[in-house]
Amino acid sequence: MPVARLPLRGAFEAIDWDAPWLVPYRAHGQAACAAVLGGAGVAQALNAVPARAQVRLAAGALRFVPQSELPPGEAYESFIFRTACVPTRDHLHDFFNGLVWLAEPALKLRLNELHAQVLAVEGVQPRRSPLRDALTLLDESGALLDAPADAVALLRARRWRELLVAQRGRWLSGEIRLRLIGHAVMEQLVQPYKGITAHVWPAGAVRALDAGVQVLQPRPFLPLPVLGVPPWWAANAQPGFYEDEAVFRPLPSPASADSVRLRPASLAR
Repeated sequence: MPVARLPLRGAFEAIDWDAPWLVPYRAHGQAACAAVLGGAGVAQALNAVPARAQVRLAAGALRFVPQSELPPGEAYESFIFRTACVPTRDHLHDFFNGLVWLAEPALKLRLNELHAQVLAVEGVQPRRSPLRDALTLLDESGALLDAPADAVALLRARRWRELLVAQRGRWLSGEIRLRLIGHAVMEQLVQPYKGITAHVWPAGAVRALDAGVQVLQPRPFLPLPVLGVPPWWAANAQPGFYEDEAVFRPLPSPASADSVRLRPASLAR
């Protein structure tokens, strides 16, 4: 289900900063959101966050710039790598992308480096290569899971009730934790609906990317409808919430799994 974009002011007014998935982004996000509501552009608001000046790429300190500064024909990720400037449009998608840069700079820096490496070899193609597609999937709709091996196994097997009901106490205690990094998913969650799905990387740590983009091949991501995470949505405490197989899908048979291809929540770049 695509996001129906609200007018700029209404979109920013609709952000619920008490939402559990926004806790890691609240400190930077509330100030930047207030600046946008006060009339600033998204790039200007993000640049005003003090943490921004501490984020450094190989080309210099991170800056957010208007989308118009991206030269025609140059790949978005290549431009960031070359200039340390992130082209930014005035809507929620790029706002949340900027917040991930501010809160998860090591992750975003590594993703950008890997994108640039692949682009240097492959060039810009009409369609993303499998390598760039995997990077984009993580960047746009990814989440990092910090959990014991038995919980990861339950997610891998899509044993939803065992993972999200029987193990509810482990989620509430923080033994199992999910951290959204995908800005497209964050944009969708401004107008929440039950089927919003993140693609979880069980490696759960930036250091896993030090081995290069090969760690994302074949794609290691596991789908998780994020509003099923305790206690992210009040409705998930109701009986029968997880019985909806249109959202909490069982593991496909081997034959049908061959035809399933995970896609990012939004490929806006």
